[in-house]
Amino acid sequence: MIKISVLYPNNKNVRFDMGYYIEKHMPLAIKLLSAHPGFKGVSVERGLGGAAPGTDAAYVAMCHFLFDSVENFGAAFEPNASVLQGDIPNYTDVAPVIQLSEVLMYSIGGTCE
Repeated sequence: MIKISVLYPNNKNVRFDMGYYIEKHMPLAIKLLSAHPGFKGVSVERGLGGAAPGTDAAYVAMCHFLFDSVENFGAAFEPNASVLQGDIPNYTDVAPVIQLSEVLMYSIGGTCE
């Protein structure tokens, strides 16, 4: 399994409309990407703070898509890239950092997958 992380760096001047992101962008992304059989799931996180008390989170938001392979992610994303990337200015002015990772361990409810 692979994870595609979309990380939105935090800074003092970042504009990020979490309401739009959760209510409009992510439902659109899920609708488009989950149509591909390789789609396994997604999670969205809001940064609350850094490791030291009182420090800012490194990322204002993070989104993590799970797919069964890099190839299946590409097959799901590429036909929809212009729509999804074109929507970014509607919720933020920060360029996301993208990382593809291989999931080596996955646990829900105490069991490892």
